[in-house]
Amino acid sequence: MSVAGLKKQFYKASQLVSEKVGGAEGTKLDEDFKEMEKKVDVTSKAVTEVLARTIEYLQPNPASRAKLTMLNTVSKIRGQVKNPGYPQSEGLLGECMIRHGKELGGESNFGDALLDAGESMKRLAEVKDSLDIEVKQNFIDPLQNLCDKDLKEIQHHLKKLEGRRLDFDYKKKRQGRIPDEELRQALEKFEESKEVAETSMHNLLETDIEQVSQLCALVDAQLDYHRQAVQILDELADKLKRRMRDASSRPKREYKPKPREPFDLGEPEQSNGGFPCATAPKIPASSSFRSSDKPIRTPSRSMPPLDQPSCKALYDFEPENAGELGFHEGDVITLTNQIDENWVPHPRQAHGTFLWHELPPPAVHTALTCAPQTGPQESSSLCSAEGQI
Repeated sequence: MSVAGLKKQFYKASQLVSEKVGGAEGTKLDEDFKEMEKKVDVTSKAVTEVLARTIEYLQPNPASRAKLTMLNTVSKIRGQVKNPGYPQSEGLLGECMIRHGKELGGESNFGDALLDAGESMKRLAEVKDSLDIEVKQNFIDPLQNLCDKDLKEIQHHLKKLEGRRLDFDYKKKRQGRIPDEELRQALEKFEESKEVAETSMHNLLETDIEQVSQLCALVDAQLDYHRQAVQILDELADKLKRRMRDASSRPKREYKPKPREPFDLGEPEQSNGGFPCATAPKIPASSSFRSSDKPIRTPSRSMPPLDQPSCKALYDFEPENAGELGFHEGDVITLTNQIDENWVPHPRQAHGTFLWHELPPPAVHTALTCAPQTGPQESSSLCSAEGQI
């Protein structure tokens, strides 16, 4: 900065301090100028806030607004208009409906309705994209250009005018010590800046019809969007009502439960907490099949019925071969059937047999003593009559 420039900055700073601190009065501007300056200031605030609110209207999400701002910058540099570059809420809802409608399948009324609604929502998203582009191109960009150029230029002229006024007032108070030519030049520059600022403010205020046309473009874009949205939603409503009529006219299918498969819990010793796959075949009592399963014994304290013969074991016997009957000393065995003259089946489910001596008729209850046989048939027990009860 030159010496003259430094001196001018010193003059302006000194005059500003004297006005703010010392209460000195500077050159007063006329009322028309002040009124014009006030209108321009209000216009600047209005345009700035309307721009911000319009962007919020188009995309309420702050993250999406940031993307929209970046898109505006890129489009301005390239001179192109592209898609907004962020997902519309209608599009996200439509994709969700279509995905779940496909999962439900064509046999579901609700699934088909979700597919119809999803397609309509995606169409709404496309219409919303068109609205965003129209508003951006015909409303947001012109207002942003007004802020960046015309209003910024007016602020520059007003700032320059204020600096030249301070320089002129400083020199005017020191008239006599400041050369007259320098004072005259300061006055001319002040008048020149005042005229330029007035002209720029006048042009802005007189051409506000341009802002009216831009606002009209915003309304036209909204009308077009809502007109298309109403058409899409009307078509969707007709489809859904038609589906409701078709569904109500079709006969309802009655629910018929499937018959339950029979199941057997099985023996207690065989149960593992679940249901068996198949029931075990039952063996007739007269069969001579010999099982390796342990027989079910009658406890000694359980008295047999009086109309059937029985015997009481004198010794323990542990089975050694398949089909043998095991018992303990004191067990009372009820005799219900006779295979032949030597073998008697176990009274429960034919789980075992044992060798016996011929008994009296079943009408007499005879207590028999059974002892292990020491002959060729070691697997059986020899029984002899001990007495009558």
